Amino acid sequence: MYQVVIYLKPSNSELVNQNTFELTNLRHQFNVIRLWEQTTDSFLNNSGLLPFAVLTRTDNPRETLTQIAAIIDSMPNKQQQSDISASTAILSGLKLDQDSIKRILRSDIMKESVMYQEIFHEGEIQGEKRGEQRGEIKGKQEATRNIALNMLRNNMNMEEIAKLIGLSLQEIEQLNSSLNTEE
Repeated sequence: MYQVVIYLKPSNSELVNQNTFELTNLRHQFNVIRLWEQTTDSFLNNSGLLPFAVLTRTDNPRETLTQIAAIIDSMPNKQQQSDISASTAILSGLKLDQDSIKRILRSDIMKESVMYQEIFHEGEIQGEKRGEQRGEIKGKQEATRNIALNMLRNNMNMEEIAKLIGLSLQEIEQLNSSLNTEE
């Protein structure tokens, strides 16, 4: 078995220089690749390695990303363009800011990536859940407010209303003020 550990970004940890892992009765030996020490050209010449090229030894990561974008644009296979573009955007985020990545890579291509669509779908589901939760909270608050207003209209004691409804006396007083301005 051939084992490789790939480090994506520079670290001061001693682990980046180790090529063995040992426990009682267990020993693993592996090769270590520190991307920041690798030459960029070999990554630019292999479509499968393109997403990692920005993390290699380059003097200008933005220029490297621009080169990658040109290579991606020249690919005939749209699905391959999409997948490599999305992967490149994700990995480039380890070295470049979001605005630079968005300016250089075409987001329309990335949107066709299966992984991009999955991440987007998960975001939609989370957004829907948050929206539902906010709606439930707002609905409960509105119902509580309406019940308190009905109690005030029936001349119930404000302190009793506060105890029964769970609102503060100040909130009940504000509702009472709004009720008096409506009339």
